Amino acid sequence: MVISSTVSHPDEQNESIACTFASRYVREQVPKFKMPENSIPKDAAYRIINDELMLDGKPRLNLASFVTTWMEPECDKLIMDSLNKNYVDMDEYPVTTELQNRCVNIIAHLFNAPIGSEETAVGVGTVGSSEAIMLAGLAFKRKWQTKRKAEGKPYDKPNIVTGANVQVCWEQFARYFEVELKEVKLTEDYYVMDPLKAVEMVDENTICVAAILGSTLTGEFEDVKLLNELLTKKNKETGWDTPIHVDAASGGFVAPFLYPDLLWDFRLPLVKSINVSGHKYGLVYPGIGWVVWRHKADLPDDLVFHINYLGSDQPTFTLNFSKGSSQIIAQYYQFIRLGFEGYKNVMENCLANTRTLKEGIEKTGRFKIVSKDIGVPLVAFSLKDSSKHTVFEIADHLRKYGWIVPAYTMPADAKHIAVLRVVIREDFSCSLAERLVSDIEKVVNLLDTLPSSINSKDAHVAVIASETSEEVKKDITETQAEILRYWKKLVDGKRVGAC
Repeated sequence: MVISSTVSHPDEQNESIACTFASRYVREQVPKFKMPENSIPKDAAYRIINDELMLDGKPRLNLASFVTTWMEPECDKLIMDSLNKNYVDMDEYPVTTELQNRCVNIIAHLFNAPIGSEETAVGVGTVGSSEAIMLAGLAFKRKWQTKRKAEGKPYDKPNIVTGANVQVCWEQFARYFEVELKEVKLTEDYYVMDPLKAVEMVDENTICVAAILGSTLTGEFEDVKLLNELLTKKNKETGWDTPIHVDAASGGFVAPFLYPDLLWDFRLPLVKSINVSGHKYGLVYPGIGWVVWRHKADLPDDLVFHINYLGSDQPTFTLNFSKGSSQIIAQYYQFIRLGFEGYKNVMENCLANTRTLKEGIEKTGRFKIVSKDIGVPLVAFSLKDSSKHTVFEIADHLRKYGWIVPAYTMPADAKHIAVLRVVIREDFSCSLAERLVSDIEKVVNLLDTLPSSINSKDAHVAVIASETSEEVKKDITETQAEILRYWKKLVDGKRVGAC
């Protein structure tokens, strides 16, 4: 044991020794997947966990995530003061319930819902957009089933039409609630859902078409206005009434402030519900999401539960019964603290930093910008020449500078395109953008001096082929183990936070 030469109080030395022994004890027990037999001092528990967490990435340098990583100290205090409130106890915490209702109304008006100034909007706070999408999808499925039953038609094969660029939560909804997901494939240089192809895929079993306002892959907004026009025409021709849901998880708190004239929300008649993530550009820590409906009739009554064992009648529509109150309170803080003007200023600043980063990356001459000018503030870019090195190598080397920049391939039918993506959040400054460009240049210059690790952009396919071609010489156990090792290495190199 190395003894520090710094003179300290005996009690502090004893505490340090106690923490050291406690840490050693926990290290011996926890890897065995056992709860330690004995208690340890609170300071020791804190130190053990805090030391391990130091190895996590820094949230501000995590450019993979859309999720908010900074809030004002005053809001931090409100969050801490309300961590012990369970939102579901509405009768016990009526003010928190009122704040949630105010948030729903603010969002509904922001999305131009057709409600009067004295009317109450229909919506609910959720743990995130994943839950919000589940609830919206359930509402569409139930309305479609009720209509089909009344018409005496089969109601056992519902489907949703989306683009292949949808977030994984749509796949979860489809699998969990037995709805077929019909995906419009992407093409090179067109990485969002094509409204023409989407409407062609709509049939009598389609419960809704889901449009994405802010694709996870490129930040691009899908053309909801054109989708509304084409779907309206098809509904008239067929007698169907297929609606639209807008997944505005990333773009819902961007478009109203940067592109107010863009038609994507409840101004379009077929848009019946919209979800948005408060923990993305709503500027709140995770996890908080919102879903709002156009009219009360768009949310079937039989999906709303009424409970009274907590003190009074409480209507609820949620997949999560217990839920923290702190993020709801934080969302209301941001709404009244920033107002429309404040949100507009934040988004304009994000857009300016996006342009700075984009221009810097373009000046290197090594990359093609894949993202569009109108969309979520992010820059997605691919290598012009990937014959010697890949974007995955660049992402790996950027880690050495502290940056977490995701690299990934596009969905079908654009899997041959691999990109890097940088999300610009409120806490990503112009100086950080300039530093990132500088570090990217250092990385590509370094890679130029290294031998090529890949011969083509499809080399990973060749690697798999060469490995699996030896199956005849190996038994099944060896082959599976080798493939597992390869894919583990590949996934570790490509792992990216999608949200």
